[in-house]
Amino acid sequence: MKYTTLPNTSIIVSKICLGTMTFGEQNSESESHSQLDFALDHGVNFIDTAEMYPIAAREATFGSTEKIIGTWLKKSGKRDDVVLATKIAGPNRNLEYIRKNLDFSKASIQLSVDKSLQRLQTDYIDLYQMHWPERKMNFFGQRGYTIQEDAWEDNFQEVLQTFEKLIQQGKIKHIGISNETPWGLMRFLEESKKHNLPRISTIQNPYSLVNRTFEIGLAETCHRENVGLLAYSPLAFGVLSGKYVEAKSLPEARLNLFPQFVRYNSEQTRTATRLYQDVADNFGLSLTDLALGFVIHQPLVTSAIVGATSLVQLGKNIDAISVDLSEAILQEIEKVQNLIPDPAP
Repeated sequence: MKYTTLPNTSIIVSKICLGTMTFGEQNSESESHSQLDFALDHGVNFIDTAEMYPIAAREATFGSTEKIIGTWLKKSGKRDDVVLATKIAGPNRNLEYIRKNLDFSKASIQLSVDKSLQRLQTDYIDLYQMHWPERKMNFFGQRGYTIQEDAWEDNFQEVLQTFEKLIQQGKIKHIGISNETPWGLMRFLEESKKHNLPRISTIQNPYSLVNRTFEIGLAETCHRENVGLLAYSPLAFGVLSGKYVEAKSLPEARLNLFPQFVRYNSEQTRTATRLYQDVADNFGLSLTDLALGFVIHQPLVTSAIVGATSLVQLGKNIDAISVDLSEAILQEIEKVQNLIPDPAP
């Protein structure tokens, strides 16, 4: 395994992070515990979850993922061996069953932190993230920004002040954002500098061979402001594992289980994936190794978040840490990107 440091902290994390959104939906508690054991045995010390998980989100299973991680932490006694990240859900997602007010008010943040701590059976969270912004903007596959009526009022300072209190109480250590834009990130950083408030350490956004929109504006912002990317969906919901290219009947595959997730299911994405499969074949690599190798070794990627439904699949994903892509391979990747840029934004 390879390791790095969460920006502006002393916390060492593995370059591969275990994503857990299948825990409690596609994976049972015992299967999930086996994944956690396997990941730690193979050098992964970074675990990412969220209060709304598992996916697909529904009231009957909400919070199950954190609960499963909590029972594993209690059983294994390995809390001090892992870096634990979770997220608070914002508005705009029909998740009113999570709490009455889906916002980032002081009361909502405090309530969500306390509930996550209870489910996770821990006294502290290493990295606490806002899952998506309160304001209306483009994310989850929306390519462009559309001006629309928005009741949201600028509350960046108030949010950071709430996190400051939670850090002082020892409930969280560091903070991050997710599904954010350059403007949102810079507003948080601006308020941190101006008022000496907690600083954003990481941004968790999608990044893969079929979605490199992070490079357009966020890459420079993160580079110059020392904010790390936690790259989610590096395999694009499994599309970049090659299983859909092979046209096999896979009823258990995520895109087949959850057809509402159309983001990675377009014809353009399938075409681009076939071209990346050709690149992988030409250089004697699996498509998984090509896709994960590309993401893991990007300078701005602090950690790539990988998930799996089986230990075999998880093992293949973790093994990608040893993949080293030559300049010739990178040039071929760029040819496909230029031909079909970001088909799954």
